Amino acid sequence: MGQYEIDLIRIIASAGLMVQLVLLILLFFSVTSWGIMFIKFRYIRKAIKESDRFIEYFWKSRDLAGAFTKAKQLKGSPVARIFRIGYLELKRIQSQEEAKSKDSDSASLKIRSRGADNVKRALRRAINTEITQMTQMVPFLATTGNTTPFIGLFGTVWGIMNSFHGIGLSGSASLAVVAPGISEALIATAAGLAVAIPAVIAFNHFMQKIKVIESDLVSFEADFLNIIERDILT
Repeated sequence: MGQYEIDLIRIIASAGLMVQLVLLILLFFSVTSWGIMFIKFRYIRKAIKESDRFIEYFWKSRDLAGAFTKAKQLKGSPVARIFRIGYLELKRIQSQEEAKSKDSDSASLKIRSRGADNVKRALRRAINTEITQMTQMVPFLATTGNTTPFIGLFGTVWGIMNSFHGIGLSGSASLAVVAPGISEALIATAAGLAVAIPAVIAFNHFMQKIKVIESDLVSFEADFLNIIERDILT
C-alpha cells in the first residue's frame, strides 16, 4: 500500500474538535463495553460450569445435607445459591415444627402446610435476585449498540458540514480540497460501527446464556419443591 496507506492517527489528530470529541465519547463506550464483556464472560462461564456440577451432584446424591455442603463450595453457581436459601428456609420450618409439635399436633400441621409455600417464596426471591445480578451492566451493551452508530454519524455529519464550509470559504471544490475533510469525517462513522458491532454480538450472546441459566433455576426450583413436598413436608 505504501504511500496510499491510511494513517488513522494522523487523520484523527488533524480532525476538527467536534469529531475528536465524538471519537473520545466512542472510546469511552468501547472501553466500558469491553470491560463489561470480559467481566460477564467470566461470570457466566463460571455460573454455567459450577451449576452443571452442582445439579449433577444433587441428583446423584439425593442427600440434602451433603448437597448443602457442596453448594457452599460452589460459590459461583446460581443454582447452588438458591438451593442454599431454600435449604436454610426448610431447616427453619422443620425447627419450628419440632418445637410446636411438643405443644400441639394441630400447630405442627399448620406449620407444615405453610412450609412449602414459604420455601417457594424464598426460592422465587432468590431466583429474582440471581437474574438481576446476572443482567447487571448487560443493558449497557445494548445501549452501546443502539447509540454509538448515531454518535459516529453525528461526528461524520458535523465533519462534512465543516468540509463544505471550508470549500465555500476557499472557493475551490477540487478533490484535493474535499477528500481530506471527508475522510476525517467518515472516521467517526467507522468508529461508531466498530464499537457497536461487538457490543450487539456480546449482548445477544449474554442474554441467550442468561436465559439458559434462568431456565435451569426455574427447573431446579420445581424439582426441589416436589422433593420436599413429597418426601419431607408430608
